[in-house]
Amino acid sequence: MTARPKPSPLFLGIDTGGTYTDAVLWSEAGGPGGKVLAKAKALTTRHDLAVGISGAVDAVLQKAGTDPTAIKLVSMSTTLATNALVEGQGGRVALVMIGFAEGDLARDGLKAALGTDPVVFCPGGHDVHGNAAKLDLSGLEAALPELEKSVSGFAVCAYFATRNPAHELAARDLIRDITGLPVTASHELSAKLGGPRRALTTLLNARLISMIDRLVAATEGFLTARNIAAPLMVVRGDGALVSAAFARQRPIETILSGPAASLVGARHMTGLDDAVVSDIGGTTTDVAVLDKGRPRLDPEGATVGGFRTMVEAVAMRTFGLGGDSEVALEDGALNPKILLGPRRLVPLALAGMIHGEAVTSELERQLRAPNPGRMDGRLAVRTGVPERLAAGLTGAEARLYELIGAVPQALDRLLTSNAQNATLNRLVSRGLVHVAGFTPSDAAHVLGRQANWDAAAARLGAELFARRRDGRGQFIAASPEAISERVLTALTRLSAEVILETAFAEDGLDGAATVAHALVQRAVDAHPGIARLSVALDRPVIGLGASAPLHYAGLAELVGNRCVVPEDTDVANALGAVVGQVRVSAEARVSQPKEGLFRVASGESVRDFNDEAAAIAAAEKDVRAIAAGRAKDAGTDSAEIEIASEFRVSTVEGQRMFIEAHVVAVASGRPRIAV
Repeated sequence: MTARPKPSPLFLGIDTGGTYTDAVLWSEAGGPGGKVLAKAKALTTRHDLAVGISGAVDAVLQKAGTDPTAIKLVSMSTTLATNALVEGQGGRVALVMIGFAEGDLARDGLKAALGTDPVVFCPGGHDVHGNAAKLDLSGLEAALPELEKSVSGFAVCAYFATRNPAHELAARDLIRDITGLPVTASHELSAKLGGPRRALTTLLNARLISMIDRLVAATEGFLTARNIAAPLMVVRGDGALVSAAFARQRPIETILSGPAASLVGARHMTGLDDAVVSDIGGTTTDVAVLDKGRPRLDPEGATVGGFRTMVEAVAMRTFGLGGDSEVALEDGALNPKILLGPRRLVPLALAGMIHGEAVTSELERQLRAPNPGRMDGRLAVRTGVPERLAAGLTGAEARLYELIGAVPQALDRLLTSNAQNATLNRLVSRGLVHVAGFTPSDAAHVLGRQANWDAAAARLGAELFARRRDGRGQFIAASPEAISERVLTALTRLSAEVILETAFAEDGLDGAATVAHALVQRAVDAHPGIARLSVALDRPVIGLGASAPLHYAGLAELVGNRCVVPEDTDVANALGAVVGQVRVSAEARVSQPKEGLFRVASGESVRDFNDEAAAIAAAEKDVRAIAAGRAKDAGTDSAEIEIASEFRVSTVEGQRMFIEAHVVAVASGRPRIAV
């Protein structure tokens, strides 16, 4: 009697984006690249992420006819953190700066990122060799009872904490003991020098904790309800996988998670080793480069929403350009251009599908007015996030927030002054309120190129937008169809610009955005001018995203190379989430505070040695152990560890003089699966 072959384990990939949540069921069996057994989409429900997740996953399970208990690994990517930083959203947090001066806030964009969030300065910190200044946390201790009432978490950054984290640990423990709120310490996120940028990274991490925590909790709750007893992994910004518990503590590392997963998925689907990958979603377009089958990484740290972080991630350029981008007009021009983004709006077609007559009746009322209004086609609605996230609102913000409900309200009735418009924008940036308005997704519905939402609401929005006036007082378009064509053409043109801008920037050229804009303008202009200019990429473009077949149809002629849109492009992120590997690292530094003394700073320990070789050996042993522990926490039991050391030395009168050593351990392996 022949034994039945053991069934191949099934893998569930989930991608929670700004507009849609995707799910894909994948098996390693079925060929060299495995096989997609089923895929599905559901709307991302920001007020309760479990609703969107369950909608997508249940549809996948139903299509595949699979027993949920057969799933042995669940992996998730998300653009929520990326979108939050692009849109300036996140919880209100307190920043604790130890050993810094107020002038340090002006460096690396820290003050701009901080906004109106509170900051506490405390004496203390260390020098470059880890020697401590006197720590005084009395001011922080006095401020904590009031701060606890108005913030969702804390970010702590101490001077040279990467060389000695003792003062960050003391502040972290004090805050946790008194408030019980989440605390992020900068040394936990980066071993790089540069205090203000490390503080910026820590601040952003603290802001994202509640958002990623809700996502993981929603996913875990759904899996439990469906009897899926499989490990849950999350994609980091460098494309590696980590456990959900790991991601909960370090959510900043999930910025560019979705785009990183899409690169892994793009390579897997197309087999192309060299390509420019452009992933268009509802909120953003993410562009990156594949070289020799691997994504280029940014050694200086990911830049998202204008902020340069210390998070090692795919060298991805993120642009506020997507299917749900805000459509606006250039101010004061005789022939105003169509402007798109960077802010995301809820498409009117989507708002109409969800809220029905509450949306269409307001749009019809505005169309009946004899003259167009400045706020026509715009409505506001609460996002439905927990009330505790509304802590710390000003009086004006609280009053306006109280007026906005769960049903969309037209802005021309809701707002009575320009000051209130600024207040509304602050509520949007806090993630408390959505604004609905005309978007490229609406334009696609008007033209019949998209049909999943309410086309009637989209058409009303297009009519309202078309009757706006140019600098001559004329309507900017003759019909809803005409303005919709202009919007979609603008989106394709801007897509070509951001792809070329990325290519120029990767080549180290200055003024990349200006050159890209000029070249695309010449390409679409009927009268290109005296100088004939052309450009061509040296590799094809892989177009990803559900709307890529629509928006990238005319892309090839603008970028000078072919555009490949794979069959499963709409779930590239979810697919990439399940074919990746766990990869974590640990670092140690060996310095020489004085001749003959070698100081090892690794993890949360600082030790001194009298011999260089002994110090290096200790550093290597430490990082191996730390990397192994992190790999296990990140979700793999079979990690391979590689160690590399870099030395800084000088030669004085023919003698080698040790300055510093940097020791790095990298652990990688496939994630553990349920037995």
